Amino acid sequence: MTWLKETLHEVADDAPRVDLAERTIVIHERRRRTVVSLAAAALVVVTGLGATAAVRLLPAEPDPATAPGTVTDLPARGVGPLSHAYRTFCRPDKGEAPEGCREGGWRVVTRSGRTYHVAQALPSLNAYRGTGLRDSPLAISQDGRKIAYYGARESTFVVHDLASGKRRAAPNKIPQAWLGSVSHLLLSADGRFLAFTKNPELKDPAMLVDMRERMVRSLPNGWNPIGLSPDGETITLARYAPSARLRTMSRLWTASTAGNATSVKLPRNYLFSPLAPDGESVVAVPVEEACTRGGDLVRLDARTGKVLRKIAVRGLPGAGHHISLRTWRTADEVTALVMPATCPPVPARVDAPGPEERNDPPYRTMTAYAVDVRTGQARKVATYTAQDFFGIVLPGPPGAF
Repeated sequence: MTWLKETLHEVADDAPRVDLAERTIVIHERRRRTVVSLAAAALVVVTGLGATAAVRLLPAEPDPATAPGTVTDLPARGVGPLSHAYRTFCRPDKGEAPEGCREGGWRVVTRSGRTYHVAQALPSLNAYRGTGLRDSPLAISQDGRKIAYYGARESTFVVHDLASGKRRAAPNKIPQAWLGSVSHLLLSADGRFLAFTKNPELKDPAMLVDMRERMVRSLPNGWNPIGLSPDGETITLARYAPSARLRTMSRLWTASTAGNATSVKLPRNYLFSPLAPDGESVVAVPVEEACTRGGDLVRLDARTGKVLRKIAVRGLPGAGHHISLRTWRTADEVTALVMPATCPPVPARVDAPGPEERNDPPYRTMTAYAVDVRTGQARKVATYTAQDFFGIVLPGPPGAF
């Protein structure tokens, strides 16, 4: 893989300057369309594509003591497993920002309730206020004990063991211009592999990094990584716009992409959850019917796209909610994040934002439900506060939302 690392370095050095103003408008429009699609998905739950190993979130060990309500920088070591992470932008158009808000920064919250600033992570730039295009992503391992982020000092991605404090940087430098406006990170359960992709589908590469062996493997851009095998040999990718697709790439470290990838275009648009623990299926929301039918989970074969079954969901709030599927709590329960919202029709065209839209989204309450994919029964498990689905991270692989 030495040739690939050298090529990436050369591409980084020669990377052309980009018209950020033009890209800001294009990406903001894309992001707005995505949020509207989420609103259209209000009454339907996606269950889905699970992590390779689903684990139950267990009680945490005590974290280093801090004063109640104090948000300090993340200690170098000795931090317990995480519940979630959220990003902060500090000028919400309604309500107040959290105390000590840092523009575009990440906060992590442990299962015991401690909150820390991730000062080591590069802050995101604010697309809402036109300050630039840069989505600095963060990922949490399935057990909550490791995080991955773009290190401001290292100029590349870093995997950080919260208990031991060990930090391992990727072998290749990644220019900040490669981060895009919507970035996606998937951290393997053991912290060895890290997948990075982003939207829009730019020319600079997406990649899978083997942090232990110091190798890099290119991935197709414009896809969401939603599942990775324990050995890092097989990855599942999803795309929900402009048309829904699923893609499986195997033998990643031993062969070329062309001969070991299958891709299927689905007959309708879906939003996807992470790969199911069986490693073979995904559950999806049919976007165009979300506001009229609601409650149906569609389980699909991840390789062929074939509908395996439909599941009616019970126990979620009614109309006027966004739904986003996240981490698998067990082999049969997936987490559904639910956020109150209106459900307007999808517009044919979204114009660039005017001056009145330049402030940040307000901080909103999001409720997590554990949905049993066998019975469709949902039960409330936690409540979070964040500005939008892009700004909250739970342990495990992300879905495509």
